[in-house]
Amino acid sequence: MANIGSIVNMFNHIGFKCEETNNLDKISKSKKLILPGVGSFDNAMKKLASSGIKDVLNQKVIEEKTPILGICLGMQLFAKNSEEGSLQGLGWLDANVLKFKPKREFKVPHMGWNEIKIRRNSPLSENLKENSRFYFVHSYYFKPNNKKDLIFQTNYSFPFASGVNFNNIFGVQFHPEKSHKYGMKLLKNFGNL
Repeated sequence: MANIGSIVNMFNHIGFKCEETNNLDKISKSKKLILPGVGSFDNAMKKLASSGIKDVLNQKVIEEKTPILGICLGMQLFAKNSEEGSLQGLGWLDANVLKFKPKREFKVPHMGWNEIKIRRNSPLSENLKENSRFYFVHSYYFKPNNKKDLIFQTNYSFPFASGVNFNNIFGVQFHPEKSHKYGMKLLKNFGNL
């Protein structure tokens, strides 16, 4: 439920082998995982459950501690739940997903380029500068209940979490595959884990 081809192309461009697959055996043998997403929370959770990928992800991420990068909706699926739907998320992080409330000068969805503030060091923030710009498209935002999980913050009417990291679990609200040089740096950081 995303433009997976551009993510695969970006990783290949920066020198990492990356493959799109829903094959459970290939996923179970992967050294790193990327969970991209565009669309609705409930539809994504239904697809993960019906395909068997949810169980494989839980085994890889929680039991085997395989690094995973969630992008946009992919990061939101790491939360307990979302105001966008009624299904439970993966629940890997103590977090909720909330809807932006539109204001005159802050339209929903939040779309376009915006800066990040680095709130704590993480492997993802290596070689990134404060106020690096990334491309966003989202109507919901990730709200971690544990501030230690927060690595990037972005202001859109108010500060919200634009990047999280807990152990082997990494997530970004923006689209690094559409964010040119800063996106390449961030994806290279993940590839080098």
